[in-house]
Amino acid sequence: MTAPAAYHTAAWLIGADRFYNETTEYNGSTPGLAARQADMNKAFVKEDAGDDDEDLAAAVPEIPPGSKNYITPAGYRRLKDELLHLIDNDRPEVVKIVSWAASNGDRSENGDYIYGKRRLREIDRRIRFLTKRLDNAEVVDTRRQENVDQVFFGAEVTYADSAGDEHVITIVGIDEVDLDRGHVSWISPIARAITKARIGDTVPLRTPAGVEQIEILDVRYLPSE
Repeated sequence: MTAPAAYHTAAWLIGADRFYNETTEYNGSTPGLAARQADMNKAFVKEDAGDDDEDLAAAVPEIPPGSKNYITPAGYRRLKDELLHLIDNDRPEVVKIVSWAASNGDRSENGDYIYGKRRLREIDRRIRFLTKRLDNAEVVDTRRQENVDQVFFGAEVTYADSAGDEHVITIVGIDEVDLDRGHVSWISPIARAITKARIGDTVPLRTPAGVEQIEILDVRYLPSE
């Protein structure tokens, strides 16, 4: 298999648009998580929170209006594990440092205090972000996919471009994109182009160089990690 052309792996493949697919509900709840999140809501550092959230929103892909945050089971677990680690480990440690630094006197020139407060804001911002993402998550279990010859969320797709070069991509959630592994977002142009296509279909793909016809060679649904 030849190396993919530049535009097939370029960052523009992460572009936003809606990708319709079949999903299934997923019970990914963790005992005590809701209570811990409620406690965190009371403990959040409020200063500059609005600006921090705006900066974060500008740096990450947005979920299309009216859509769920489609995600694989493995991706959901990673986000949840990160959230719990921030709540149970990282934040308490930083709070201890800030409390200790605050007891040392003048805070305006206290490097430990200033850095600790900044780090605390970063952690709280990330917790808010992860909480929203998980609250809006729709976990897609590919084991329940019946139309295994058709492209939907979670599919690993092999396709050929107009030059005959083959490429392999996997359609994943917007927080799971990894272009080095060929993992593209379900809101990307390539995912939009091949959604609902079947093996043997030829579909148009809009690229910076124009419209290209690509052929679907294979569709697979691999077991969840």
